[in-house]
Amino acid sequence: MTASAGRLRRVAGLTVFSVVMVAVLIGLGVWQLHRRVEKHALIGLLDERLAAAPVPLPAPSAWPKLTQAHDEFRRVTFPATFEARSEAHVFSSGSAVRADITSPGVWVFTPARVEGPGVVAINRGFAPEGQFDRISPPPSGTVMLNGYLRFAEAPGMWTPLADRAKRLWFLRDPAGMAQALEWGNIAPFYIDLETPAPANGIPKPGPLEVHLKDDHMQYAITWFGLAAAVGIAFAVWLARALAEGRMPPDDSSKRAG
Repeated sequence: MTASAGRLRRVAGLTVFSVVMVAVLIGLGVWQLHRRVEKHALIGLLDERLAAAPVPLPAPSAWPKLTQAHDEFRRVTFPATFEARSEAHVFSSGSAVRADITSPGVWVFTPARVEGPGVVAINRGFAPEGQFDRISPPPSGTVMLNGYLRFAEAPGMWTPLADRAKRLWFLRDPAGMAQALEWGNIAPFYIDLETPAPANGIPKPGPLEVHLKDDHMQYAITWFGLAAAVGIAFAVWLARALAEGRMPPDDSSKRAG
């Protein structure tokens, strides 16, 4: 292979590499813009659900048809009777959906029987660290509850295992709680309680506010900026090489030098 042919191969290789890099970076930027559109649609949908008037809790016969995509964060109202069973606690260092929860503590989960009949896990609210002894027992008798339909969390790679002896979980897993604490068969969802609140305020229920992170435009600008930088750098190099009437030296010329 001649020296000029070797140089041309190197130029062609660098050109292909640059084109592929620019295409990949532009593709990532476009993908972020699509994700931004989807995120805004999701934010609008969740805001609409959270602002809607409460509707009756679906009957147990309809529970298997409920899905996270279609029913998460729907406001519901229903009569229920809390069961005299062990409660579960879910550790939390704060909340992404409750602006008033900023310190470590636990969510208090209690099973309740609803019309149908059926049993639903109720997240009665938050108890701050250091005030667990002030957690009020659930009210007796049938009470009207207002809250939000929620679905179980999936464990992450670093999620600790539940300490069943202490009734302490590290993610919202009503099915696991029901099995460990003998709650019986429960609904495939749980309820984040909005009202009523106990007299002493612990555990503390409350309204939810969804604040989804929306950094997609910044990411898109970053990817497009990198694509532009790669394209400009290659164009400047190529223009300079053509203007000087030379190509980058190949490996053989480096060894000869």
